Amino acid sequence: MTARSKQTVPKQPAPKKPAPKKPAPKKPAPKKVAPKKAAPGQAARIYRELVALYPDAHCELDFESPYQLLAATILSAQCTDKRVNMTTPQLFAAYPTPADLAAARPEDVEAIVKSTGFFRAKARSLIGMASALTDRHGGAVPPRMDDLVVLPGVGRKTANVVLGNAFGMNVGMVVDTHVGRLAVRLGLTTETDPLRVEQALMRLFPAEQWTMLAHLLIWHGRRVCDARKPRCGTCTLAPLCPSAQLPG
Repeated sequence: MTARSKQTVPKQPAPKKPAPKKPAPKKPAPKKVAPKKAAPGQAARIYRELVALYPDAHCELDFESPYQLLAATILSAQCTDKRVNMTTPQLFAAYPTPADLAAARPEDVEAIVKSTGFFRAKARSLIGMASALTDRHGGAVPPRMDDLVVLPGVGRKTANVVLGNAFGMNVGMVVDTHVGRLAVRLGLTTETDPLRVEQALMRLFPAEQWTMLAHLLIWHGRRVCDARKPRCGTCTLAPLCPSAQLPG
């Protein structure tokens, strides 16, 4: 007998693995369109519109003296004016003069100003400021930028608040978050550094308007031109604002 020859069964090819799916190409992020610059002469029109809209605009910190405004402005860092105004009556009742505050115990001042946030740092600044006023200036707030900005807790913005509102001096312009935001949106500057924003605004507006302009921009920023959801549809400045039609 002849042995049966084994039949070789052809191997089936292994099924091909499906090619991995290529990730969908990422959509490019939409380009943020920079606001255009305001047209020549717009600065004066913007100021007139804001004055008509907020004829009673003023500093919303309560104070009766340069010392009180200086202390209140130090407390206003990262805090609302409303909260500061709830805190300062107790502070000034306990420490009516810089000499009184200079002699205060830090823990006592901290307890009073705690609700304003960063209370330890603010208490140190308040006591340091009061000590400097007592030692260097006879307990009085000096009406000079150079003297103010070397006090503990006092920068150029705080000095401008005090000089403009307690002394009626238009030495510079207060640039807070609202002023900086609106200055860019209104096309008055493309700068974001506070000092450069201040310098740009000082070139566009006459000196006698600097203090009031800051109040007007702050009031409009708090009431209409919100950081996240500006109400362009109801904004009186929309016809003058190059950013009114931009998203965000």
